[in-house]
Amino acid sequence: MDIFEAIQNRHSVRNYLDTPIPEEAAEKLRGVIEDVNRESGLHFALFTQETTGFAGKLKNVRNYIAFAGSGENLEERIGYYGAKLMLEAQMLGLNSCWVAMSFNKGAVTKLMALQEGEKVVNALALGYGETQGIPHRTKPMDKLCRCDGPMPDWFRKGMETVMLAPTAINQQQFLFTLSDGTVRAKAKLGPCSQIDLGIVKYYFELGSGKKVFSQ
Repeated sequence: MDIFEAIQNRHSVRNYLDTPIPEEAAEKLRGVIEDVNRESGLHFALFTQETTGFAGKLKNVRNYIAFAGSGENLEERIGYYGAKLMLEAQMLGLNSCWVAMSFNKGAVTKLMALQEGEKVVNALALGYGETQGIPHRTKPMDKLCRCDGPMPDWFRKGMETVMLAPTAINQQQFLFTLSDGTVRAKAKLGPCSQIDLGIVKYYFELGSGKKVFSQ
C-alpha cells in the first residue's frame, strides 16, 4: 500500500497475535528509524520479541518502537516523527497503537542507551493485530480549523487527512488556522495534546502536499 492507503487503513489496535515481525520488515523499520534519528535529533529504537516493556499491559505486545529524546518541543517533535514511523509500519502490513501509560517506561529506559538529558516519552506498539481496528469518530471539520476567507482546496485536503489522524482518546484537541496565507496549528488542553499536535501537523503536510511546519 502507499502512504495514503496507509492513512485510510491504519486504526489503533491493542491486542496482537503471537506472530513475530519478519526480519525483512524489522530491518526496513530500523533503516527508517536511523534516518529519522539523524534528521530530528531524537532517539527512537525498535525492539522485537521483547517482553519486559509491555509485561502485563496490552495483549501479546512483543514488538514496539520506543520514543525518547531531549530539547524544546520534545513531545511535539516525537508526535511528528513518530507519525512517519507509524505509517511506515502500516505500509509494511503491521498494526500499531500509540501508548503513553500502558507500558513499563522504567524497563524501556533500562533497555535504551540514552544520552544525558534524554528521556523516554512514549511508545508505539507493533505487530499483527487480532483485528484491523475500527475507524475513530471525528469532530466536524469546522470545529478543527478556521480560515480567513474561502478555504483553499489544498487546505481542505490537509484537514481531511488530519481528521484521520490518531489522537489520545480520540480527543482531537487542536486547531488549525489559515490567515494571510500562513498555516498555524496549536494544541488545546488535554492529555498528550502536544504529541497529538505533532501527529496532526505531519498528517496535514501529507494531505496538503505542502511543507508548512518546521520541526
